[in-house]
Amino acid sequence: MIERRREWVFDLDNTLYPAACDLFAEIDTRMTEFVAQALSLDTPDARALQKRYYAEHGTTLNGLMTVHGLEPDAFLDYVHDIDLSPVPHAPELRAAIEALPGRKFVYTNGSRGHAARVTEKMGLSGLFDGIHAIEDSRFTPKPKPEAFHAFTDRFGIDAQNGVFFEDLDRNLVTPHAMGFATVLVHSDKDWSHEPEHARPAKVGDDRAEHIHYETGDLTAFLADLINKTG
Repeated sequence: MIERRREWVFDLDNTLYPAACDLFAEIDTRMTEFVAQALSLDTPDARALQKRYYAEHGTTLNGLMTVHGLEPDAFLDYVHDIDLSPVPHAPELRAAIEALPGRKFVYTNGSRGHAARVTEKMGLSGLFDGIHAIEDSRFTPKPKPEAFHAFTDRFGIDAQNGVFFEDLDRNLVTPHAMGFATVLVHSDKDWSHEPEHARPAKVGDDRAEHIHYETGDLTAFLADLINKTG
């Protein structure tokens, strides 16, 4: 049962903070700008390439590194230089995560700096036993299996005792296979501009067998779990 598990892993973007914040729209625009500048493309061609690399390589960055030999630091600094004012302070979420038994982690395809800024803005600093960012997987992103194993090996996580929270369906396939209980965090946001098989979850989407639970309210979901463990 999920409430008996003791390793809690949270994706960052559109999972710890709600998709309604629309931070990724800012990141998305800056990725297009970076691709256009780095590869001397016009905006439509840069955006098309960006989305193709995201679909085929897991992240735009991984595509740029694999195909063009791009060094990652400048990309990460540029695309995460965004306005965090839409991100809410989240004391109720903090209390819910704090009350979970065992260890808690953030695992993101974003950068360390982005994870630190967002968790600080939400009032979640100092809450987690570890934060695993794209640099910590040597820039290999979710959903690649080697990325997940780099994360679990780094922190000595027993997947059979773990719960994985994500907004991307495809990023829960490998955690499920490893033994994690999986929780898909969905929203009613329109993601039709993203490649079809790489879109965050929406309310009403069909769910595959690798999804054990789903929620549109992470804080309420955790509060219910805590009541069951108590």
